[in-house]
Amino acid sequence: MAEFDLDRRTPAGALQTVDRALLVLLAFERTRPDWGVTEVAEEFGWDTSVAQRLLATLAGRGFLVSDPATRRYRIGPAVLRLGRLWERSGSLELLAGPVLEELRRTTGDTVLFCLPDNAHMRCVAAEEGESGPLRYYPLVGELYPAHAGATSKSYYAHLPDEQRHRLFRGRPMARFTDRTVTDPDRLEEEFRAVRAQGYAYTVGEYDAGVATVAVPVFLGREPYGSLSLGGGAERFRDAPEDRLDALRAAARLLEQRLVHPPQRPKPRPRRPRA
Repeated sequence: MAEFDLDRRTPAGALQTVDRALLVLLAFERTRPDWGVTEVAEEFGWDTSVAQRLLATLAGRGFLVSDPATRRYRIGPAVLRLGRLWERSGSLELLAGPVLEELRRTTGDTVLFCLPDNAHMRCVAAEEGESGPLRYYPLVGELYPAHAGATSKSYYAHLPDEQRHRLFRGRPMARFTDRTVTDPDRLEEEFRAVRAQGYAYTVGEYDAGVATVAVPVFLGREPYGSLSLGGGAERFRDAPEDRLDALRAAARLLEQRLVHPPQRPKPRPRRPRA
């Protein structure tokens, strides 16, 4: 899985103060949800006064929240606002589009890139397979239930156990076909198997006659979404083994593009006319 580049050196041409503020924001993770001033200073080798000003500035704009009791900082609401705008801005489709298109050319299958949306996975980018559309309406925007199909299972299997239990236990789950699993204990067994093998493969769990193989997409060390291949079950007689290498390679490339978006090439300087 791709990691954020936390190189402490400021890139050439970048503003040092802005770069340092971004480094601070990227240091927050699920395993490290809060930071103190001294910890930030020690982590990046800065003076305590520099760390204090950076944290206070980010908190002043809502990117961080300060706990008055502990004097530690956590991610603030401005980050959530930008995250929501990012997923609906079209930028995600621009980054994912070339990866999905190449994967469709390689496999001939329908390709879906989906992100979690409450108890569903929402398709944010898609490429139709060579055998025709799986739906008679656009795939982008489609919601897939969290408990049915490889598209969802490949993501939810990698959530922390406690978070997944809160989502799947104590609520009814719809049955879409005779293959849909609705028993929480059996579902948990499947999630553990998916997490161990690194992919999910299902046939007819959500749509009768449709096979899907999917892998998780990570953002840093956090599960972010899923990348899946789907089509009529007759196309998947040798699945999933014949598709896993291409699918995993595409997921790694997608992760890299999400962490380090490709930059526009710098224009070449014009040569002076003779």
